[in-house]
Amino acid sequence: MNILVMHGPNLNMLGRRNPELYGSMTQDELFEAIDDHFKDIQFVFYQSNYEGELIGVIHSVLDEDYDALIINPGALTHTSIGLRDALEILEIPKVEVHLTNINEREAYRKVDYIKEVVDKCFMGKKLDSYIEAVDYLLNKTVV
Repeated sequence: MNILVMHGPNLNMLGRRNPELYGSMTQDELFEAIDDHFKDIQFVFYQSNYEGELIGVIHSVLDEDYDALIINPGALTHTSIGLRDALEILEIPKVEVHLTNINEREAYRKVDYIKEVVDKCFMGKKLDSYIEAVDYLLNKTVV
């Protein structure tokens, strides 16, 4: 299985940005932990602070051989119709992930433009949100 894991704005600052909420794990450590947990899966990890770059990578998935996509859009969750529309085009399984539970945070974080175009959302469990997302995708593609 080949899974693209995408991160949006500011997730490259994990470990430095508000560790009380997001934990002390850096993005590289998070990616390594996911990779270590699932030895038989080929992951490609991508992060950008730029909406257009993320949309471009999603468009390129149409011509690549990915079995699934996991995306943590960061703040773009709450603001980007463009990202939402790009995700809607993809026909592979797609999962949204958040380190924190956005439904229990500030009112503006409860707006989620992504949830309607993904198969499932996992949130509020830091690394375990990603582990649950991969497990979900493994079960979804086997069935």
